[in-house]
Amino acid sequence: IQKETLAQDNKGRALRKGEFQRASDGKYVYGYVDPNGVRRYIYSKDLKTLREREERLIKNQLDGLDVYVAGSADLNFVFDRYISTKSELRRTTYTNYTYMYDHFVRDGFGKKKVGDIKYSDVLHFYHDLIHNKGIQINTLDTIHTVLHPTFQLAVRDGIIRMNPSDGVMAELKKKTGNKKGIRHALTLEQQRAFMNYIAESPVFVGWLPFFTVLLGTGCRIGEVVGLRWQDVDLKERTININHAMTYYPRRDDTYKCEFKVSLPKTEAGIRILPMMKQVYEALQGEYNRQKEEGFSEAVVDGMSGFIFTNRFDTIHNPQAVNRAIKRIYEAYNAEEIVKAKNEHRDPIIIPHFSCHHLRHTFCTRFCENETNVKVIQSVMGHASIETTMDIYAEVTEMTKKEALDNLSANLDVF
Repeated sequence: IQKETLAQDNKGRALRKGEFQRASDGKYVYGYVDPNGVRRYIYSKDLKTLREREERLIKNQLDGLDVYVAGSADLNFVFDRYISTKSELRRTTYTNYTYMYDHFVRDGFGKKKVGDIKYSDVLHFYHDLIHNKGIQINTLDTIHTVLHPTFQLAVRDGIIRMNPSDGVMAELKKKTGNKKGIRHALTLEQQRAFMNYIAESPVFVGWLPFFTVLLGTGCRIGEVVGLRWQDVDLKERTININHAMTYYPRRDDTYKCEFKVSLPKTEAGIRILPMMKQVYEALQGEYNRQKEEGFSEAVVDGMSGFIFTNRFDTIHNPQAVNRAIKRIYEAYNAEEIVKAKNEHRDPIIIPHFSCHHLRHTFCTRFCENETNVKVIQSVMGHASIETTMDIYAEVTEMTKKEALDNLSANLDVF
């Protein structure tokens, strides 16, 4: 902001420290540094109103800091102070953290005075979230990832002596047998029913290439909706996963969402995937169709050439994909129930699932047919081998009886 260096305004009145009058439009400005060290400004057309705002601002800042230093601030105050310093967070992470806090903490537990919160309070709060609110352990992990450093900030500032959230997750996982919230994969029968129904439906057949790529690559939804023709090598039959598309509320206007290009979820997410035959055929068919009918002209953050777009020529957002999935399986189930009754058999019902279940389904099929866990990790883009092992162990548990039955049939030594 350009300012005059004079200690007086254009009417000859003395200006206080931090005040100045803009030469361009005559507006009065007061510059200050907020408690987080960020330079900010307030403006007014007249000096009297500016000084009233100055007094309110200084009082609010002092009141807040005094309350904080005395340990009487609520947890919401400390979280807001903590999150305002996290400028290095990716946009998706920042939005996820603030959503989790606002949704599960702010209107209840967040109103407690930070100086009064004990270990047992945090433990009781987490128990309530699991048993009464019905959230999964992995969702609680995200909430804890936000709360623990919030308390740690208060410890480092000398407001509280110990972090009351230390060790809470370890105790909870011990009591619950360390069970993570598992997104169950579709069975082979359900997966086949879902894809066959889309292929044979005049209403949903347009979704076939999209879901073939999702189920045939195990990619995250943001990686598939952001897939461009330049990321696909039809000659070498490979897909280059080098970015993802996010759809989140704007920081400056939380009532509006927008697409943004970001890096994949982890560094391991940047990978080259060989195409399965079905994926190649789906993409080749889609390319031939678009060559005749025209390619997408959608542009997001300067990127273009997107493979999958809707009738408005905008890329799919995950919520729209989930709504499509729901319409498909509900239509299928309604028809399947009638068909099974007429054929005197049990229906093959497709349960409720979301687009991320398709990634889990691919990983499950992969684990059923591949024993090299490092290969699975690489294809899935898992940053940690533990994530891969969790799914692999679940699949192994399901196939253990089948494996022993096969062993029993093939061994002739007893």
